[in-house]
Amino acid sequence: MESYLPLVPLPARIGRLNELSYDLWWSWHAEAAAVFKALDEHVWSLTSHNPVLLLHLLSPARAAAAAADAAFLAQYDAAIARFDRSRSTADTWWAQANGATTGVIAYFSAEFALHRSLPIYAGGLGVLAGDHCKEASDLGVPLVAVGLMYPKGYFHQYVGADGWQQEVYDPLDWCDGPIEPALTPAGIPCSITVPLGDRAVRVTVWRVRAGRVMLYLLDTDVDQNAGVDRELSARLYGGGRDGRLQQEIILGIGGVQALRALDIAPAAWHLNEGHAAFVGLQRMHDSLTQGLSFAAALELVRASTVFTTHTPVPAGHDAFAFDLVEQHLAGCWGGLGAHRDAFLRLGHHDSGSGPLFNMTALAMRTAGSVNAVSKLHGTVTREMWASLDQPVQTITNGVHVPTWLAPDLASFFDRRLGLDWRERQDDDGFWAAVLEFPDDELWDLRGVLRQKMLTFMRNRARDGWSEAEAGPARVLAGGALFDERTLTIGFARRFAQYKRSGLIFHDAKRLARILKDPRRPVQIVYAGKAHPADDGGKHNLQRVYRHAIDPEFGGRVSFVADYDLHVARFLVQGCDVWLNTPRKPLEASGTSGMKAAINGGLNLSIGDGWWAEGYNGANGWLVDGGSFGDDDAVDAADAESLYRLLEEEVVPAFYERDSRGVPLQWVRYVKESIRSVIPHFSARRMGKEYATRMYAPALDAAPVV
Repeated sequence: MESYLPLVPLPARIGRLNELSYDLWWSWHAEAAAVFKALDEHVWSLTSHNPVLLLHLLSPARAAAAAADAAFLAQYDAAIARFDRSRSTADTWWAQANGATTGVIAYFSAEFALHRSLPIYAGGLGVLAGDHCKEASDLGVPLVAVGLMYPKGYFHQYVGADGWQQEVYDPLDWCDGPIEPALTPAGIPCSITVPLGDRAVRVTVWRVRAGRVMLYLLDTDVDQNAGVDRELSARLYGGGRDGRLQQEIILGIGGVQALRALDIAPAAWHLNEGHAAFVGLQRMHDSLTQGLSFAAALELVRASTVFTTHTPVPAGHDAFAFDLVEQHLAGCWGGLGAHRDAFLRLGHHDSGSGPLFNMTALAMRTAGSVNAVSKLHGTVTREMWASLDQPVQTITNGVHVPTWLAPDLASFFDRRLGLDWRERQDDDGFWAAVLEFPDDELWDLRGVLRQKMLTFMRNRARDGWSEAEAGPARVLAGGALFDERTLTIGFARRFAQYKRSGLIFHDAKRLARILKDPRRPVQIVYAGKAHPADDGGKHNLQRVYRHAIDPEFGGRVSFVADYDLHVARFLVQGCDVWLNTPRKPLEASGTSGMKAAINGGLNLSIGDGWWAEGYNGANGWLVDGGSFGDDDAVDAADAESLYRLLEEEVVPAFYERDSRGVPLQWVRYVKESIRSVIPHFSARRMGKEYATRMYAPALDAAPVV
């Protein structure tokens, strides 16, 4: 396909920086990121590591100097050479493992977290989708991704003096982002029309490069549309129930049409959560217009569709009134009105409050393969959807190691494991060598990562001081008093009520004694956003914030506002302990704990989601109060278990040192955390499982439709 890039004038010798800046491949390859940093480290920092914006701001004099700098050119040439090698598909894992299997897989998701310069993500679902795409690129899986553009992105979080979350939406200037118009085979910008109710909505298609994977984003903010339609794709999960349904129609039905217009004919289709379930309806519609019966069209679609569900909570699955669905799909029926009832029955489900059109039910009925995202989640999912009589596999989530591993630790691995460790991420036996790492070197490295995190937090707190609204309490809440030698616990995730963000404060006086112990102090850093419509989550966040400014805790609790990918990296790399306290079994998988673990952070977690299968007794701690009573009884028992672990195991292990000042027991835990988690909970293992268990069978079974 042809390309359109708004090129920045650069000396010819370094002209391919334009091309590199528009391919997010650079974001998980340190040598490529280092090239942009070397151009202008100050501007690199000011742009939050956005190379497109960096090049727009780069002075001609600095560009000319770089083009004449032998050291820079050597760095540039090496990065470009690896960039070019990465585009080959001949020697990839997919090519070697599936040489006889051909066809493209279309991967649909409502959000993608690839880099903070592309803020089209809210939380874990988007992070998982971004990691999935990056790993598909690394493995050579022939994947194209489809999502929504969100010109206003997701909200920035502002926390007022009272601790109440406020949402701020800033219009995004995509000229400064790694995004370009998607072009049709004729070389013109791709645009489609999606029937919506009694009107037609114009949709523009954009493209984002992520190595070998292309992400196509649908945008309704075009001049031909009425104002209300221009807002349809403006915000992630915005617009209430009616707006949510229309967004999902644009994603599913519009996404299929966009791929057709781009002359991309997927042989398999992967729906990441129920938001994309209308993909199946559009594909059935296309088959029916070609003369197939309803039953034959459904079977054809099912043979080539796989579906991943992430939500173990009934209320978390999108469901709409039938009349609302019928109203907005009216323009899609065309001459197929005779199949209207059959279409609607595909989404019929009663979760206890009456029948509704359920997007997960629709996805499961139109998919041949369904998977949950942890073993425990698989059990919950099979029980929740037993009435659909659909087999549910389990593919436990994983994290993209090159993205989330601290650069300092990656360099340490290079020296101690050899440069091929990146290709052996899922080789369990290979990682036994971690147990032989020198204790003192690994401990010193963990100290460096903690220090970098705290420096980042202090800088943000200092920046906040310059804002008119920021007083001493807010600076204190930002962690200004945190100490670099103190055991640091992290809790960073979406503030949903089931995640029990305040469990550790169940007995505030006991916690204060733990935190303020003069010989063995502890500090806790919080971060995360509540959904704009979730007042319960906002109240939980407010309570945590008030603890952060409460003198009782002596400045040992902090809250870092506006959680995003950039903040997340510092926290998962720098925290000594990663705290997770969901109400079991409501955590489908969770991936933040995996990111901490691969960096040597130790999980202190309820045995829910991935930790139910990741905990092995020597790589962290299991919080389990053993109570099966009402919520209050469970909370009290789990809090008691948490305090006991902190007092008797976690804190002593961190502070008991040998003659060199090294906590040997703690470092043993750190080594086992890295050794046990990387091979089993990496996106490398996850990506291969999807490829072999879901994609290859679908590609073999299904004709291109």
